[in-house]
Amino acid sequence: MRRLPLLFAAAWLLGLPPGARADIDRAALIRLAPSVLKIEAVSAAGGLQLGSGVIVGPGRVVTNCHVTRHAVRVNVVKGGVRWTANLQAADMLRDLCLLQVPRLEGDAVPIARAASLHPGQQVLAMGYTGGVGIQLSEGDVVALHHWSGSQIVQSSNWFSSGASGGGLFNADGKLVGILTFRLRGGARHYFAAPADWVLAQLNDELPYNAVAPLAGKSFWEQPDTEQPYFLQAAALEQGQQWAALAQLADRWQQEAGDDPEAPYLLGVAFEGLHQPEPSIRAFQRSVEIDPTYNRSWARLAQVYKRQGQLRESRNAVARLAALDPKQARELAAELEKP
Repeated sequence: MRRLPLLFAAAWLLGLPPGARADIDRAALIRLAPSVLKIEAVSAAGGLQLGSGVIVGPGRVVTNCHVTRHAVRVNVVKGGVRWTANLQAADMLRDLCLLQVPRLEGDAVPIARAASLHPGQQVLAMGYTGGVGIQLSEGDVVALHHWSGSQIVQSSNWFSSGASGGGLFNADGKLVGILTFRLRGGARHYFAAPADWVLAQLNDELPYNAVAPLAGKSFWEQPDTEQPYFLQAAALEQGQQWAALAQLADRWQQEAGDDPEAPYLLGVAFEGLHQPEPSIRAFQRSVEIDPTYNRSWARLAQVYKRQGQLRESRNAVARLAALDPKQARELAAELEKP
């Protein structure tokens, strides 16, 4: 009898249709496009920085502070029409600036919290990549990184200069993040500030000041050792500095014992150090903390397969299929290769 691929066997056992996933309502998202604006930040020397912004309230536009940091004048642009922001409320560390724009025309977008997301979920990025016209980029949530009271969204949605400050939307057309920065060296290293932070700024009534150059740096611009652990870890992983990554992850899990990402990264480090048993224990610890942490299930399936523990590998794929059928299907196909 022909052997079924691992994923399809797992999906059948779980009663899941292979490849099942929610469809993005592109028409609904396109209707949001008028609420995503181009930002022109003009410096005292006449320099121009282009970015994107999203209408989040009456006369309120959110963008990244790194877009407006040198500006003495900020314009928001839609369809060739310009409005000038007269005030700005800056949270430089989180890299979010709220602009007050008198007589701005446009509807505020609906907002959802990052906690509503899960890895593998489809999302759509919308911004002025290249600073010319608005562009849409489909992708998936790769990971959610706990920091500063919320979860920074890592996704596979491509964007580049000009899109900073644009919106990351879920399939229902709700704003879940603000496109903020990307890391070199991978197609899945795009990061969005959680929309929770925007809600906090709207509700906390941060002081608004005249548009002027801003001091300070955002969390992702800090010196390496002062960045959040997940960014330090990303650099170490890209550089294959496994011993340093193990030390960082161990320190992280001692400080934040309820964060599944810390033992996950410890497992990644042990894999790089060719220590499969400690790696398995670390990944198991990660899914004990959070049984929905798909990255650890995926790694467990791979390590088990290399160790010849095929039943455990299939079980890990089955657990992954319940969380992210697309990723599980791709992983199963990879594991089926001789």
